[in-house]
Amino acid sequence: MAVAAPAAHGHATHDPLKFNRLGLWMFFFSESVLFGLLLSARFFLEGIHKEHVDQILGLGITIILLLSSLTAFTAETAIEHNNQRVAHWFLLATIVLGIIFAAGVGFEWKTAEFTRGEAFGSVFFTMTGIHASHVVSGIGLLFLVWIQTKRGRFNSKSHWAVSGVVMYWHFVDVVWVFFYPALYLIK
Repeated sequence: MAVAAPAAHGHATHDPLKFNRLGLWMFFFSESVLFGLLLSARFFLEGIHKEHVDQILGLGITIILLLSSLTAFTAETAIEHNNQRVAHWFLLATIVLGIIFAAGVGFEWKTAEFTRGEAFGSVFFTMTGIHASHVVSGIGLLFLVWIQTKRGRFNSKSHWAVSGVVMYWHFVDVVWVFFYPALYLIK
């Protein structure tokens, strides 16, 4: 009977980074299903749109969120080039912009005028609430990565945590690119 030779030096025969990326993409797929179902609920209510949403606020928080994608990208690029100082400041800027976005959604909730049981109001609060919860979790992840960046944990060869969190942030931003017109622009 032949016995298989052990892997050289006892190392695993798989690449952990590939598994990390695969896991993140599987997570994005499952989240896409969730957000897609929320969008389908909104479009099931086609023709229902209330003027109670604040168009200016909606546009403002959308711009803030899109700017945060730019700062997140800049931070990731800086880490890839071993520039921890720039990455540190742009991660912090992304966190601040995320907080401003979440506060804007909270303000929208406080000022929106929907009557109890109103279908569009239910969809509006559900879609913005679930999205805002993802933004808040993204802010938490960005904060953890920011702390590690301050400590010099990442460099051009080892920065998966930064890349993974920034990809998550971009994903959440892309979801809003679909939610914004569905909630604020389409009647």
